[in-house]
Amino acid sequence: MANGKVVKAHLSIFSACLIWGLMSPIGKDAMNNGIAGIDMVAFRVLGAAVLFWIASLFTSRTIASSNSAEGGHTKVPPRDLCMLALAALLGLVCNQCCFTIGLSITSPINASIITTILPIITMVLAAIFLKEPVTGKKIIGVVCGAAGALILILASARATGSKSGNLAGDILCLVSQISFACYLTIFKKLIQKYDIITFDKWMFLFGSVMVIPLSYSHLMELQWSAISAKTWGETAFVVVGSTFFAYILMMIGQKSLRPTVVSMYNYVQPVVACVVSVIAGLAVFGWLQGAAILLVFAGVFLVTASKGRTA
Repeated sequence: MANGKVVKAHLSIFSACLIWGLMSPIGKDAMNNGIAGIDMVAFRVLGAAVLFWIASLFTSRTIASSNSAEGGHTKVPPRDLCMLALAALLGLVCNQCCFTIGLSITSPINASIITTILPIITMVLAAIFLKEPVTGKKIIGVVCGAAGALILILASARATGSKSGNLAGDILCLVSQISFACYLTIFKKLIQKYDIITFDKWMFLFGSVMVIPLSYSHLMELQWSAISAKTWGETAFVVVGSTFFAYILMMIGQKSLRPTVVSMYNYVQPVVACVVSVIAGLAVFGWLQGAAILLVFAGVFLVTASKGRTA
């Protein structure tokens, strides 16, 4: 694989996680000002579905072919449509609904700590489904990344005095991580088969069909006129930036990188939160935070450098 393609993949995944790191405070503020958690999930999935289908109208077969490992498969057979429906269930509906609802009833710190398990689950599933070797370097990398992320999260908890969590909420957050880990590993080959827009337009369409029954009553009761322009702007960022563009960037990385490498970038999000908090004057950057960030990126480097069946 060309080195430039690998660099592009890493930059894409990093950018996606950077956007997701910014989404946490922005989306949380919107949900504190009139947008319920299930409403936000619905806006994300439905809004991104519309954007991907509009984008597909302007994406020619030639452009699609350049993004596809097998020549741009714009016609999707029924079997693959079924797989895309399952991808929507695991990568969108179960992941987002469980995490959003879990976050609403447990503490942000507990939810953040639970997300650090994603690379561990992904490493195990990749070994089972993709026959990826579990090397010593990979294990050390995952542990280093998890340690760095946990240090940042626990330092934040101590500084903010966050409230205790909730068992049901913690379990829902855990289910969301297992669901997303399954998505990263099970659909690796399908992601490589189709161009990004084709894959995402169908996945988000199926996701919309699943989300509508769950969110319909909430959306009907939403006081649309009472929502401020600022809150709608924050929601728009979540839909357009943190969903539409972030999923495109993530899939660019998924096409070229192993699932465990992709999942390791999950540790970038607490780093982003730490940096944003320091810039906003909400936290102080000390040697502990610096060491934690170094651990995170050392972990990513070790997992990336570990040998696997694919690059």
